[in-house]
Amino acid sequence: MHDLATRLRRLPPSCGPVRLIAVDGHAGSGKSTFAGQLARALGDAPVLHLDDIASHDELFEWSGRMLAQVIEPLSRGETAHYTPYDWRTRRFGPPLPVPPAPVVVVEGVGAGRRALRPYLAQLLWMELPHEDSWTRGRSRDGEEQREFWDGWVGAELKHFAEDPSRPFADLLIQQCGKGYEVLSGPAGTVGPDQLFTQGDDPSAMC
Repeated sequence: MHDLATRLRRLPPSCGPVRLIAVDGHAGSGKSTFAGQLARALGDAPVLHLDDIASHDELFEWSGRMLAQVIEPLSRGETAHYTPYDWRTRRFGPPLPVPPAPVVVVEGVGAGRRALRPYLAQLLWMELPHEDSWTRGRSRDGEEQREFWDGWVGAELKHFAEDPSRPFADLLIQQCGKGYEVLSGPAGTVGPDQLFTQGDDPSAMC
């Protein structure tokens, strides 16, 4: 993971002084867990979860708010402030800051969308089929979220049909036994495929 972090730090800034790294993939594919580990390897880089940007009324129609609240301030080298959405109360909360750190990670379904790609230093895609991702997600969220998931699946399919991310991914991230395998994506050429483990132990294998 530290090797991947080093590679990302060496990228040129993409959004003002910030290297904006997107972690996209289907719901339930492990984006949050991976992004958290990556952020720690990057020296506790800020992580913006798109679950805080989306809402019940705007599952995917949040590009304008993301651009205005986050992208535009960061592109000026300023601290961004976004209003996180509370999925239980169905209300937006008080603003939270995102500093213009050297690297900022944005994770969530649609992080690699067309409107954001011009500001990304790298797009990473969690390589897990949508059926497996959704099964994991439904199991994680339990019976109380069944109705939400029924609506989400159709919305996600529609979004990726109209605005796919994977074809533009620089890297594909595949979870394996003790870590992640990092593969060259459709849009990237990074040389030999590499295996990054959670403990960064060179002897660990999938």
